[in-house]
Amino acid sequence: MAKLGSSEHPAVVRVRTEGKAVEIARICKENGWHFIIGIESDKREDISDVTRLLGSLKTTDKNEQKTSIGRNDTCPCGSGLKYKNCRIKKEGKG
Repeated sequence: MAKLGSSEHPAVVRVRTEGKAVEIARICKENGWHFIIGIESDKREDISDVTRLLGSLKTTDKNEQKTSIGRNDTCPCGSGLKYKNCRIKKEGKG
């Protein structure tokens, strides 16, 4: 299946007002997502596809902002070992 927000699998949104549709369209355009918006004032709003896409952005941002190294992360020295087991780290302590 194609990635959500792509031309093959656009985000599908149902809103109640034109203002909300404009807001959702702006968010989608800013992020380069393909979307379909329906305005139906008599039905319940469904913006779950856009919410899901926004959630994936936040997850990516959190990973990029990570500044500390956890003991189970790969050591930045390039050894390929976990930080807690890195030979270089152990030599530095030794």
